[in-house]
Amino acid sequence: MRTLVLGGIRSGKSQWAETTIARVAGATAPVRYLATGPAADGDAAWARRVDAHRTRRPAHWRTVETRDVAAALRDDPGTAALVDDIGGWLTATMDHLGAWAGAEVGGEVDTLVQAVAGFAAPLALISPEVGLTVVPATEAGRRFADELGTVNQRLAAVCERVVLVVAGQPVTVKELT
Repeated sequence: MRTLVLGGIRSGKSQWAETTIARVAGATAPVRYLATGPAADGDAAWARRVDAHRTRRPAHWRTVETRDVAAALRDDPGTAALVDDIGGWLTATMDHLGAWAGAEVGGEVDTLVQAVAGFAAPLALISPEVGLTVVPATEAGRRFADELGTVNQRLAAVCERVVLVVAGQPVTVKELT
């Protein structure tokens, strides 16, 4: 089952997704944690957040830090995976492509959506929901919000389950049984 987990900043979406993927995959099953965020280089507050995420995860999970989530999913479609998070992936993709200055990200989004659609093992994708996160009133901020909204919609279309986490509480938005 592919699950898209949406929520605002600090809503509990990562913790909910981690617990859910562990239950769905099996408590002792291998899980790949695909981390898309930047390294904590010199940012003590970010380092604490990253460490809190690492501490929460079972020791047998394998962490893969990558911008190329599609390739990571295609490389091992039979092992459960958790992607944390799509907003970090989009930021890195926009940086890589020069999309802040107008370059298109559609091809990268297509590749990600295809990889998610073809993924056979349990998968949880964590993403900030547009409007529930801070978006600056700048051209770049609006572009990010627009692109993230599109990515979330496209991923929701290929996921069997979509959950919105608010104050740590899951609200099912879509569930195909």
